[in-house]
Amino acid sequence: MKAVLYRLSTPLLLVLLAGCVSSGEIRNVEQGSSLPPPDTTNAIGAYEGTSEYRLGANDQVEITIFGVEELTKTVRINSNGQISLPLIGSVPVGGMTIPELETELTRRYAASYLQDPQVTVYVKEFASQRITFEGAIKQPGIYPLTGKTTLLQGIATAKGLDTLADMGGVVLFREVDGKKMAAVYDIRDLRSGRVEDPQLYGDDIVVIEQSGSKTALRRFIESVPAIGFFLTPF
Repeated sequence: MKAVLYRLSTPLLLVLLAGCVSSGEIRNVEQGSSLPPPDTTNAIGAYEGTSEYRLGANDQVEITIFGVEELTKTVRINSNGQISLPLIGSVPVGGMTIPELETELTRRYAASYLQDPQVTVYVKEFASQRITFEGAIKQPGIYPLTGKTTLLQGIATAKGLDTLADMGGVVLFREVDGKKMAAVYDIRDLRSGRVEDPQLYGDDIVVIEQSGSKTALRRFIESVPAIGFFLTPF
C-alpha cells in the first residue's frame, strides 16, 4: 500500500498540528512508500554498515589486531569520547569514523610496540543513537539504539503499549533534511504484516496516543487514515 506525504506550512510541528487539524488545512498531497530516513551520515551509517558513521559517547567497539589475540578488546566510549587500550592507554575517538580510528590505532601501535599492525574496529552497539518513547507506553523514556531496530522492536524495548493505548494512534516523528516529518501507524497493521514495520533512526520520537483523548495530536490522527501518512513543513 502506498503512503501519502502531507506538506504543511510551518516549522513548528506540534503547533501546526493543532492549527491545521482544527482548520482542515492539510494540502499538497504526494505519494510515497515509507517515511524517509534522516538525511544525515551519522544516522544512516549506523545501520547500513557504511564507513561514514562517527563514533560517540557510549558506543561500544570491538578492536582486534590480526595475530595478537591478547590485544583484542571490547570497550565502551566514555562521556569524554575516549577509550583505554592495552599498551597505548587513553585514546580520544569521539567524532572519528571507523577507518579514521583504525588508522589512528595502527599509527599508535606501530610507533612503539608492533611491526605493521593490522587493526580492525567493529561497532557492537550504536548507543550514541537514541530514540524517545512518549505517551501510552509502559516505560516511556529515551533508549539507545543498539543496532538495526524497527518500530515494533522499539516498542517492545519500552515494555509494550499501555492498556489505555490507542492501537491506531502511534505517531513516529523524524527530522529529514532539516524538515520535521511524522507518520501515523496502526499497530495491528504492523503486526499482521499489512504495513511494513518501519526502521527507527537516532533522534526519532514515537508518541502513542491514549484512547479517547482530545488532544491536537488526536485531531490530526483522526483527520487521516492511520497507515503510513506523513506530514512535513516546507
